[in-house]
Amino acid sequence: MEVKVLALTMGDPSGIGPEIVARTAWEMRGREDVIPLVVGDRVVVEEALSLLGLDLEVEAVTEGEVSSLRRNEGRLYLLDCALYRSGLGLEKGRVSPTSGRAAFEFIRRGVELCRRGLSMALVTAPINKEAIKAAGIPFIGHTEMLMELGGVRRNMTMFVVDGLKIFFHSRHVSLRRAIEELNAEGLHRSILMACACMRALGFSGFKLAVAALNPHASDGGLLGDEESLHISPAVERARAEGLDVVGPIPADSVFHMGLTGVFDAVLSLYHDQGHIAAKTYDFYRTVSVTLGMSFLRTSVDHGTAFDIAWKGLANHTSMLEATLKALELAPRYDQTPLIPLVS
Repeated sequence: MEVKVLALTMGDPSGIGPEIVARTAWEMRGREDVIPLVVGDRVVVEEALSLLGLDLEVEAVTEGEVSSLRRNEGRLYLLDCALYRSGLGLEKGRVSPTSGRAAFEFIRRGVELCRRGLSMALVTAPINKEAIKAAGIPFIGHTEMLMELGGVRRNMTMFVVDGLKIFFHSRHVSLRRAIEELNAEGLHRSILMACACMRALGFSGFKLAVAALNPHASDGGLLGDEESLHISPAVERARAEGLDVVGPIPADSVFHMGLTGVFDAVLSLYHDQGHIAAKTYDFYRTVSVTLGMSFLRTSVDHGTAFDIAWKGLANHTSMLEATLKALELAPRYDQTPLIPLVS
């Protein structure tokens, strides 16, 4: 059996990232097909292991040693960024510029592993946008960082939980801006991107639904005109190009229909429209997948939870699910259908 290396970034060290990564590494210790490689800091990960009472020996490795790693149940392999000294520098449970800089460095090193072919995919623990801003990092979140570090003009997020797959037309913008910037041309590009993502993951013969913006898909214009001005034209153009796309479908039913198999995937128009649907169904098992780069990235669907950080209370289910989803999807991921849209 071929054993693959899978990189897990530690996230914001001030938050729950170190705990959920440590627990996930513990859960994965018996797998024979994968070697989890934590990208983080030795001082921090050892403190997390001690807090949780997990008996794993930390072994720091260099990038040059990654390709020769061998599975060992009692070890946690670590690409040590060495940003902290024992007892110094880690501010727990609060926004910290130091932690923001560290979180970005972990991501940068993880992306480098993937782009060099040393890791099959990237799994990321949560970062904090305020900490990233305080550190002077010019990106609002993972999505934007990954575009720059991954060398693409665009990527796309897909949420997956059970049979429900949700793509996002817009994400890290205000609701007002998401509505103001909605137009048929941009939505058509997102439809093409979502369909290319499905093909990149090996799906064929799929049906994509586009969510409506207004209640009842505007009831024929009684509750707004975005459906007739922007959404329907984008859908009709995509259908004329041979894509099996329907919409606008009222948002209060389209996600249920996706979950039950009426549609294979749903294109959400803005961040919370899709996030609420997935997280209400199953908060801890929803996984975020980033597509468009030469490698696949999965992530938890939650934040840094400073209120419970470093108290041994964090639920690691989403991190574990993200790791398992990376193992499932990465071997079938082929960026080729996406290259014309992201390069």
